[in-house]
Amino acid sequence: MPQASEVTTFAKKLTQLKSDLVIQGQRVNALTLRAVESFFELDQAKATAVIEGDALIDRVDVQIERASVPLLAMGPTDEHEIRSVLTIVKINNELERIADCAVNIAEVVKEYGELSETIPPTFRVMANSVVGMLRDSNRSLAQLDTALGEQVLAFDDTVDRFKREIILDAQEKVASGQFGAKFAFKLLTVTKTLERIADHCTNICEQVIYLESGRIVRHLPGGWSKPAPPDF
Repeated sequence: MPQASEVTTFAKKLTQLKSDLVIQGQRVNALTLRAVESFFELDQAKATAVIEGDALIDRVDVQIERASVPLLAMGPTDEHEIRSVLTIVKINNELERIADCAVNIAEVVKEYGELSETIPPTFRVMANSVVGMLRDSNRSLAQLDTALGEQVLAFDDTVDRFKREIILDAQEKVASGQFGAKFAFKLLTVTKTLERIADHCTNICEQVIYLESGRIVRHLPGGWSKPAPPDF
């Protein structure tokens, strides 16, 4: 049985690790917002800042993962404490992948430079929605707010619908000559990247729900719906 001092040490380290993870989430959110802005504005300087900013996120990602292992080695027996460490590791990974997506968007801006076509309104709505999902995912994590997490999960279908509309619209505009192939490829690349960010956001919220309720909701058939309470 762990001694009182060990329990206190575990609790302090877990609290610090949670704080580090929340700060990492805020860092990733800011990077993602800057990446989206760089695309809207075709801003090379912002795109460069996103690519360079990923190095810090990678370093913190490794630090959080390495700090998680000793916590499990301390032998926590409380189920919520064990779930806390496991979810920190998983959410940390999701945040790092979101940062990679932000870099992918910035690299599109760097590669293609100036283009004359106008970004479709639906794309702007989708991009702003995904940034909002990431913001709310971080709030759900920071506050352990499962209700907010459920709202993020429920919005994922809307993002998928936006993606389908943008792809169909781009195909039609390429066929009619309104969009050049280069712009359409750029637009669709960023659209699919935003969809991946939304998927990572839902993964984060699924982990928050798992942490607070013990319910595993990521494998629900037919997509997200509010899970029923267990029978036991």
